Amino acid sequence: MRLPTALLLIFFLPSSAALAQGDTRITFLGRQLEKGRDPRARSQAALVLGQTEDPEAVTPLCGGLKDPSELVRAAVAKGLGALLEPKGLDCLQSVQGEADATVQAAVAESIKAIKAYQARRPRFYLSLDALKDKTGSVPAELVKVTEARLRSKLVRRGAQLAPEKESKAAAKGALKKLGVHGYRITAEIQKTDSGGLRLALLCMTYPEQSLMGQVEVNAAGAPPADLLKALIPRAIEEAAATFDWSSET
Repeated sequence: MRLPTALLLIFFLPSSAALAQGDTRITFLGRQLEKGRDPRARSQAALVLGQTEDPEAVTPLCGGLKDPSELVRAAVAKGLGALLEPKGLDCLQSVQGEADATVQAAVAESIKAIKAYQARRPRFYLSLDALKDKTGSVPAELVKVTEARLRSKLVRRGAQLAPEKESKAAAKGALKKLGVHGYRITAEIQKTDSGGLRLALLCMTYPEQSLMGQVEVNAAGAPPADLLKALIPRAIEEAAATFDWSSET
């Protein structure tokens, strides 16, 4: 495994137009799902929400399970199944008594899909510290949303997240059972000299916590919410490549 001794600097400067499709897209689709007059349009919104890979999509989708249209409820169930978020499983399990057979089948299929996703063998074991805002200017709610997105993307990358305050003995036991490497990540939101934002991921071995290095990705030219959403997948991609997260013991 490579152990970088210097910081890896990736300057990622997407256009404002591309970034503008961030949070506003979830809001638009959620509004369409909630208030669209045509059940077909509401169904399409539900299916698209399921493809966003964004944990923020869980809330509008869960609300859509109460839609008066069976067509929409079935699409919502499918959307939650595609989204693969743990909170979506809670919503689906709460409507397992659905009267409509088509919706019931979609609910059962999505529950099965999420459970299978949760039970899959991880590629690495990860202890993730709470996201820190070093700028002092990012709203607390946005920090919370960004951390949730970071966690979700890491799990999609193959991480099994370690419990909070896990003992060293418990961590070693989990690693032995899983047969994968363990890492600890500390993530920070920082300001750049150009007025943009930087997402820095400091990586250590886990549970020994030997320093491996740090990756940084920068972005500018859009509101903080859009910048952070764009930075997350780039930072994870660079960290995975730099620290060999796909390797097994």
